[in-house]
Amino acid sequence: MRILTAALPAGLLLALASPAAHAQNAALNARIAQLATQEEPKVIAWRRDIHEHPELGNQETRTAALIAAHLKKLGIEVQTGVARTGVVGVLRGGKPGPVVALRADMDGLPLTEANELAFASKVKTTYLGQPVGVMHACGHDTHVAMLMGAAEVLSQVKADLPGTVKFIFQPAEEGSLPGVEGGAKLMVKEGVLDKPRVDAVFGVHINAQTEVGNLAYRSGGEMASSDRFAIKILGKGSHGAYPWNSVDPVVTAAQIIMGLQTIVSRQVKLIDDAAVVTVGTINGGVRYNVIPPDVELTGTIRALNPEVQKQIWASVRRIATNIAESAGATAEVTIEPYVPVTTNDPALTARMLPTLQAAAGAAHVREIKAVTGAEDFSFYQEKVPGLFLFVGGMTKGQDPATTADHHTAGFRIDESGLTLGVKTLATLTADYLSAGKP
Repeated sequence: MRILTAALPAGLLLALASPAAHAQNAALNARIAQLATQEEPKVIAWRRDIHEHPELGNQETRTAALIAAHLKKLGIEVQTGVARTGVVGVLRGGKPGPVVALRADMDGLPLTEANELAFASKVKTTYLGQPVGVMHACGHDTHVAMLMGAAEVLSQVKADLPGTVKFIFQPAEEGSLPGVEGGAKLMVKEGVLDKPRVDAVFGVHINAQTEVGNLAYRSGGEMASSDRFAIKILGKGSHGAYPWNSVDPVVTAAQIIMGLQTIVSRQVKLIDDAAVVTVGTINGGVRYNVIPPDVELTGTIRALNPEVQKQIWASVRRIATNIAESAGATAEVTIEPYVPVTTNDPALTARMLPTLQAAAGAAHVREIKAVTGAEDFSFYQEKVPGLFLFVGGMTKGQDPATTADHHTAGFRIDESGLTLGVKTLATLTADYLSAGKP
C-alpha cells in the first residue's frame, strides 16, 4: 500500500492540523461510526428484501419505491423517475458548503440463483426472448442497502454538515436492452450532477474476493472501458456436400476469431496496460449439412486507457476485414462504446486516503492493480472528480480462489461487511464537506 498523505492539498493539511477542526471532525466521525453500527440490522434487512425481489435494468420499480419511501421518511428531498426508474435524494446540511454525491446501482442480472438462502431469489422473467431467473449476482442489493444506511446516518448529523449531499440510486448499471439508453450515462444526460452542482462523487462496490473489514482502491485508471463489437461475415451458402460451391462464412469466422487473439498477445504493449478481446457468441446456420450464407460474431473489448482502446478498435476492423477478403467474403464490423475507463481522480484519491484509513484502519486499506471489469460510474467521473472503491464482502479466512465470482449463480456476500460500507460512505462525505472545496 502506498501512503499518499504527502500529496494532500495544502488547504486540507491545514484544516487537519487545526486542533479545533481536528476535534470537530473526530467527534463527528465517531458519531457516524456509532450510528453506522446501529444501522446494521436495518441495512441487512433491506439487503435481504431487495435480494429476494431483484429487478432488471430500467425495471426497478419496487426497489425505487422502497428507496423513495425511506428517503422521504428521513425528510430528504426526493425526485423519482430519473433516467426512467432512478431515485435522487438531496440532504441539505446545517451550514453552507460543497456538494457531494453518493451513488448506488439498483439492477439485478438475468441469472437463476443457485444459493440455498432463505431470501434467495425465485423471480423468473423473459430476457431477449429467453426464459430466465433474475438475481442480484453482482451485489447491487448491498449497494442500495449501504447507501440507504448512509442516508439515515447523515440525516441524523445534518446539522453538523457544511454542505449538501446528493444520493443517487441508479438503474441499469448492467446495461439496457439493445437500442435502449439507460444507466449512468442517461442520469448524467438528465442533469443528475446539476441543481445543485456536484463537486465530488463517491461510490463503493462490494467484492466477493476481498475479506470483510477491508477497503481496496486505485488512483487513476481502476476499471477498464467496455465496448461491444459485432462482426457479420457475408459469404455464399451451399450444400454441405459441395463446399467448393460456397464462400464458407463458418470457416472464415473461425479464422477471424483466431486472428483476433493476436491483438492482445502481439499488438498491445501489455507491460503498460492490460487489455481484453473476447468473442462471446457465434451465430450462423440452421442445419448440419448446409453451409450458411452468413455468420455473426459478437464480443467485448476492454482497455485501461483510451489510446489502447482506439488501437484495439482499429485492429479488430483491420483483421476482420482483411481475413474475410482473403477468403472471398466480406465483413461488416460494428463497434459500440459502452462505458469509458473508471478513473479515480488522483488529487481526490490522495485527499480522501486518510478518511479511508480512519474508517477501516490503515492496515485494512490497500491500493490494487487495475481490473478489466467495467463500471458505468465512469460517466460521473467524466464530469466531476470521483472516487470509486471496493468494500470487502468475503468471509474472513476464506480462500478468494474458492469463492463464487461476481455474475455467477452462486455469488454470495458476507453481510458483516456492510457496516464498513455505510461508515465509509458517510465519513467520506463528512470529511470532504468539512474540508471544503480544494
